[in-house]
Amino acid sequence: MKQGEVKLYNKRVGVITQTDDGFEFCYDAEYVAMYLSEAISLTLPLRLEPYKSSILFPFFDGLIPEGWLLEIAQQNWKINRHDRMELLLTCCKDCLGAVSVERIIEEGDDK
Repeated sequence: MKQGEVKLYNKRVGVITQTDDGFEFCYDAEYVAMYLSEAISLTLPLRLEPYKSSILFPFFDGLIPEGWLLEIAQQNWKINRHDRMELLLTCCKDCLGAVSVERIIEEGDDK
């Protein structure tokens, strides 16, 4: 199972997970309860219930580089272009804009 910590302006707001059934994004309860907390996207408004999808959410897919940057990522890190979650976790730790995604490493993982 692959997971990423989602940050907005370098503050943790939730977790994205690749499951056997697809993908799940869930905001942290503490973040949702904060005064003036904001959603990461209009397509993912604040709520406590997890969002679920059979494909990577378009908002997160849009963070993944395209064109020659994608080619560089594929060649340097040997990532399959169809493994969208791996591309997200590898390439989106330091994105342009306010949102970033950082891999959550579980004990025993080799990444």
